[in-house]
Amino acid sequence: AVTDEPAAEFKKGADLIAASDCLGCHKIDEKLVGPSYKEVAAKYTAKDEAMLVTKIMEGGKGNWGEVPMTPHPMVTKEDATEMVKYILSLK
Repeated sequence: AVTDEPAAEFKKGADLIAASDCLGCHKIDEKLVGPSYKEVAAKYTAKDEAMLVTKIMEGGKGNWGEVPMTPHPMVTKEDATEMVKYILSLK
């Protein structure tokens, strides 16, 4: 059966995203203000993990156009890493 429930190893990242403001700009499978998580997963691999973690924490623009992603300095590196691992699991 197909389910929206993430694999156990990615559940923490999914829960962190659900509890944050991420979903105000991103959806799993459709573009909103920013790219969908599936678009991010298709564009990047595990080797991009550190860059994506930094992007969550520091914000930025240019990877997907000129709409800036706001910084999230309150997100720890550990939590951002869990978020990225979940997003990249959506391939």
